[in-house]
Amino acid sequence: MSNELLTRNFYQLFDMPVAYEIDMDHLQQHYRNLAQSVHPDKFASAGDQERRISMQQTSWINKAFQTLKDPIERAVYLLQLKGVDVRLENETTMDAAFLMQQMELREALEGVHTQTDPLAFLDMELAKVKSAMQGLSREFSAAYQADAVDEAKECLRKMQFMQKARKEIDTLMAKIEDELF
Repeated sequence: MSNELLTRNFYQLFDMPVAYEIDMDHLQQHYRNLAQSVHPDKFASAGDQERRISMQQTSWINKAFQTLKDPIERAVYLLQLKGVDVRLENETTMDAAFLMQQMELREALEGVHTQTDPLAFLDMELAKVKSAMQGLSREFSAAYQADAVDEAKECLRKMQFMQKARKEIDTLMAKIEDELF
């Protein structure tokens, strides 16, 4: 057993082109095949070194899969492949109009219980967030392909806001459903 898998970037590992838009079915199929081929159970009776390599490869494959299937993590990884230092926790978008929209969304979510039909309201807001995320994903992809790194980073920062909003809406929906049932 060799360490060759551990030297591949995540796209090489899954035999995919380096791009933001990916074929999820292809990713999942290659993930299953790779995971099965290096699964530690297959090396239970092997020597210590082979078991250790199997564990490292399994960990690398899992990390690669989790990274590529998540739109934010995938964008961060792509920028890192271009040598861009991405420390998103310390950065925020400077787009005033976007920030205002985010504040308005947060205020609307805080007042969800005043809505006649809170779940319908949240469904509508979730659809808006998903649509915005799709638009930002397309913008990121185009900026990345054009090597417009600053523009890609700005899209990524906005995508983070949208992902956080989506999680907040999902949490509120679950809470309201629990209260109703």
